[in-house]
Amino acid sequence: MTEPRHAAPDEEQPQVVVNDRRRIDPETGEVRASADATTEEEGAAPVEDAPVVAEIVDEVAAELKTQLDERTADLQRLTAEYANYRKRVERDREAVINNAKASVAAELLSVLDDVERAAAHGDLTGAFKAVADKLVSTLQKTGLEPFAHEGEAFDPSVHEAVQHSTSRDVDGPTVTAVLRRGYRFGDKLVRPALVAVTDHEPAAAPQAEES
Repeated sequence: MTEPRHAAPDEEQPQVVVNDRRRIDPETGEVRASADATTEEEGAAPVEDAPVVAEIVDEVAAELKTQLDERTADLQRLTAEYANYRKRVERDREAVINNAKASVAAELLSVLDDVERAAAHGDLTGAFKAVADKLVSTLQKTGLEPFAHEGEAFDPSVHEAVQHSTSRDVDGPTVTAVLRRGYRFGDKLVRPALVAVTDHEPAAAPQAEES
């Protein structure tokens, strides 16, 4: 049987190393830094792809600017379309109102004709005259405008000629009598005027003397 070997008193003993892998320092209570993380930080290589990163950032910024410009253009287009829509709606609304006023005024033209004839005969007096004046004033305020007067040039777009004559006293087709007043409402013709028209009569050619 072999006896165990005992080290001599002067022989150096092997040193035992104990690694403390606890994350919490028992003396300070603080979290210890990871050895692996420290090794990675110490051994990390310097970044050599910075130009590539900068190029990617520039491309992304350019793309974002393009998208922003497109959205801005879309917004401007929508704003312009909405403004045009509001103007069109306002024009249509005014046209409907004016047409309604013109229709009502057209129904009262026969009354205005009676008032004008009564005034021409001197029958428009007293309370009747006050009411007639108020009616005429109210219709004119809404936009109804009478036209056709003696001596003005004949305009076939607003005058309807029911009588025709010639005279050397006029230079061209001229209204010489108003048989029925015409009316317009703004730019809309409500009723043409019935008029007598006189054309220019050229002077007679001199007759040759007989020999």
